[in-house]
Amino acid sequence: MNARRVLIYGVTGSGKSTLALALAKKTGLPCIIVDDLTWESGWKAVPAEVQCDQFAKVCAQESWVLDTAYSFWLDTALNRAELIVALDYPRWISFARLAKRTVKRIVDHEPVCNGNRESLGTALSLDSILIWHFRSFSNKRRRIRRWAAEGRPVVVHRHPRETRQWLEELVNSEIKKP
Repeated sequence: MNARRVLIYGVTGSGKSTLALALAKKTGLPCIIVDDLTWESGWKAVPAEVQCDQFAKVCAQESWVLDTAYSFWLDTALNRAELIVALDYPRWISFARLAKRTVKRIVDHEPVCNGNRESLGTALSLDSILIWHFRSFSNKRRRIRRWAAEGRPVVVHRHPRETRQWLEELVNSEIKKP
């Protein structure tokens, strides 16, 4: 398969952005970090219709690696993706990664996107990324499994070790450099 448009998809905290950046570096494909286009300063969400327009333009491009896809424009990405890399890790792995990353960002004041930072307040709020993990986990896993059953071009990794191995063994015939 000569994939030029790759969608990384998985549960919150699974390492989608990290994998997208590594894949882009290895292949030369442009990487789009979705949070940069969906969140404005002050954690204000970009309106759904604006996101849909932006991602229609992004997905119309000849090549890309997307680090995720939000539900209201997911079909746009799916219809153009030539490969879906699905991170279907157990909850304990993805949540442990997410909690570690959240604590690190709080302590280090590390920016997430567009000047936004995680704080103890955001981590403990009802809109917390930690709570979002629990709200979205089952739906994302069902979606991944449905895509595989439907025969979509999906590579499912059930453990970070599988993902690392896949990335290390990636051959030029599987991902086409632009």
